[in-house]
Amino acid sequence: MNNANSSASRRHFLKSSGIATLGFMGLYQFVVQPLQAFGKEALALDAGYGPLVTDSAGLLNLPKGFSYKVISQRGDKMTDGLLVPGRPDGMGTFAGPNGKTIIIRNHENSPDTFIEGAFGLKNELLPTVKAANFYDFGKGKLPGLGGTTTMVYDPKKGEIEKQFMSLAGTSRNCAGGVTPWNSWLTCEETTVKAGACDYFEQDHGYVFEVPASTRVGMVTPIPVKAMGRMNHEAVAVDPNTSIVYLTEDRGDSLIYRYIPNEPGKLAKGGKLQALVLKEQKSWDTRNWENSKGPEFPVGKQFEVEWLDLENIDSPDDDLRLAGFNKGAACFARGEGMWFGQNELYFACTNGGKAYSGQVFRYVPSPNEGKPEEAKQPGKLELFLEPNNKDILKYCDNLTIAPWGDVIMCEDDPHPFVVGVTPGGEFYKLAENVGFQSEFAGGVFSPTGETYFLNIQDAGITVAITGPWKKAKLF
Repeated sequence: MNNANSSASRRHFLKSSGIATLGFMGLYQFVVQPLQAFGKEALALDAGYGPLVTDSAGLLNLPKGFSYKVISQRGDKMTDGLLVPGRPDGMGTFAGPNGKTIIIRNHENSPDTFIEGAFGLKNELLPTVKAANFYDFGKGKLPGLGGTTTMVYDPKKGEIEKQFMSLAGTSRNCAGGVTPWNSWLTCEETTVKAGACDYFEQDHGYVFEVPASTRVGMVTPIPVKAMGRMNHEAVAVDPNTSIVYLTEDRGDSLIYRYIPNEPGKLAKGGKLQALVLKEQKSWDTRNWENSKGPEFPVGKQFEVEWLDLENIDSPDDDLRLAGFNKGAACFARGEGMWFGQNELYFACTNGGKAYSGQVFRYVPSPNEGKPEEAKQPGKLELFLEPNNKDILKYCDNLTIAPWGDVIMCEDDPHPFVVGVTPGGEFYKLAENVGFQSEFAGGVFSPTGETYFLNIQDAGITVAITGPWKKAKLF
């Protein structure tokens, strides 16, 4: 990649520094209370943007000075003649030509949910697309209805300039992640196999790569099989090494990393590994009441090593079980993941004593992925575990704001977008009052001026603007 593109892309991977103390914010006001896990108290008086203001339209409550606009909705006709699919999930943004923003958006659809697909209530638009454009055409009857759509957004007008299907024939595309070489990695959250019913023609459970482009059309759907077949959720790429980290949405999931044979060329193969905590093999980090072994403490770093995995196509869907039996750590539904400056954050949606969510932070070794890393291993810590649903409940997709806060989407019928500052205070950024549906895919534009967000069950994508804090300079 050229240096200009590299510099622009790396601005997506912004630093969020560590939390020393934690303070809470309730639904609309800050709450001061001790955190026994840390043995400290913290005041949070101006952590975020103030109380949320009731939306007269009854859709989205935001702080004073902020506004939203619905920019895309399920069923809208797209530039390519297809319909905007439903169940939008993970998203990535990229700098486009002439100040435009390219947004690539996942759709978590199964083959039989016609109402959510891009081809009409009876798949009547299916004949307008070549079968070769689909990963799984489902014998022309039940094609994969997940995939991705690409939007070209004009920030000056606050409007979508064009939108089109960019990956077709995959299933339950949940989250994913941006790469430093300007592409989106989209992940299938399913392990259904070819022949599971009369119409499945391909095995599913893979990662696919979609370049960021304004050109209307679909990419050739090629699974990156070396990244394993599993219930994939999200990925994050270290811009310094091109190593890809992966989460898995299972109650007994692992954390993975993929070391490509050639940086930036994921399809050319690589090595898939699972995270192991050196202090205790097969450590159950979920902190559930019935978790085996010692509790995983908040705020303490533990050295990590990585286990080579075999049989990664996992025909019996037991990759995580085999890894755990060989010493890999167990996590509670690994979901959202984002890379900052030399540190990685990932959410475990129902981890913790209250089953309401954890966020971990991983700091890679200076020699990550190299033989020398054993001398200076990477380190993992449980970054936060509030165990209070008024503070945080079921964190799912997350991103790092340009000014350094970790911004999380809640997976709940009455969700909030929740931020936590480098100083350690929680705050509410948005509240869904229009639909009983989770938030998904929250991500900032490359300039940091717009926060894009999905309301999944409603099939809505919104653009939020306002007096954001200034980006950090590194």
